[in-house]
Amino acid sequence: QLVESGGGPVQTGGSLRLSCKATGYTVSPWYMGWFRQAQGKEREGIAALRRDGPTRYSDPVKGRFTISRNYYEKTLYLQMDNLKPEDTAMYYCAAEWIQGAVKSPLSAYEYNYWGQGTQVTVS
Repeated sequence: QLVESGGGPVQTGGSLRLSCKATGYTVSPWYMGWFRQAQGKEREGIAALRRDGPTRYSDPVKGRFTISRNYYEKTLYLQMDNLKPEDTAMYYCAAEWIQGAVKSPLSAYEYNYWGQGTQVTVS
């Protein structure tokens, strides 16, 4: 189970840190990612982290968002800085356990496990 938290309202230029707590497993996911879906738009991948370290970011968030993971706490984080109104969306975390199964880390189709989402509103 994946449970996101940390969303909320924030002013332009502000920061938020999202958390995704993963429970019910003993082996860490091979890949974890953050996705977002704005109203009326498709879900887009914004950041992904492989178990052995490599990260991937989408262009709109590169340099502003940072994905990280605390393996001991089984928690994925997304530090979001310099937020813009266009970052307003529902944010989801996703995970995939099968090693090698994720070929496109920012594609939602690559992940089988999803959280319920947390809303971020930038004004």
